[in-house]
Amino acid sequence: MNSHSEPQFSWRSYAVSHVGKVRKLNEDACLDRPEVGLWAIADGMGGHSAGDLASQLVINVLSKIKPHAELSSLVDFVEHGIISANTRLFDLAAASNQTIGSTVVTLLCAQGHCVYMWAGDSRLYRLRGGRLQQLTTDHSQVELYVQQGLIRREDASAHPAGNLVTRAVGASGELHLDLDIGRLAAGDRFLLCSDGLIRHVTFEEIESSLGEPSAELAAERLLGMTLSRGAVDNVSICVVEVV
Repeated sequence: MNSHSEPQFSWRSYAVSHVGKVRKLNEDACLDRPEVGLWAIADGMGGHSAGDLASQLVINVLSKIKPHAELSSLVDFVEHGIISANTRLFDLAAASNQTIGSTVVTLLCAQGHCVYMWAGDSRLYRLRGGRLQQLTTDHSQVELYVQQGLIRREDASAHPAGNLVTRAVGASGELHLDLDIGRLAAGDRFLLCSDGLIRHVTFEEIESSLGEPSAELAAERLLGMTLSRGAVDNVSICVVEVV
């Protein structure tokens, strides 16, 4: 991509993570690096604080990535970073004989484009022209059930298998990240979130909330709704506005 021919954008972003109303430990972690054009959310899993360790390890790796003018270079470093985190978590799980893993969803913006990568059921949405679109597809058991026609999508969030992911950082020796790319447009609003938000907030409520005047107001409105409805899981929200 030729950076001279692409439109130049900047962004405003806001991230918040909350333990919720039931859990004692927050196993989510957020990354908010507008100066790099990089945002991420990780949702850890595993007993005895292993989930906290897993999500923090993923985010710590991404927090050390330096700015790159070329989007392709940034993508390479992020992908390699997540894969290195996968190896470390998989080896740690084997050594301690326990499950240690984390979901991850990342958004990278540069040169008029965005690239997003994910593993697990943390999601990325985009609001453009007042219309919301889910850009990621969950790597989860209930998503497979929906695709196979075994359950209706509107029943998925309440399904007993709702917390079972089919892909995660650290779950296996080899990690396959899904990746997609799109063009940016002025006024785009992106939402990265853990599944703790999706359990309590509808698609229509996300669409409405992302229309708030600022990224901070949008994120705090979504968090407020989640907490008012019981917040049975940790909840993490990152809103990115393209300007």
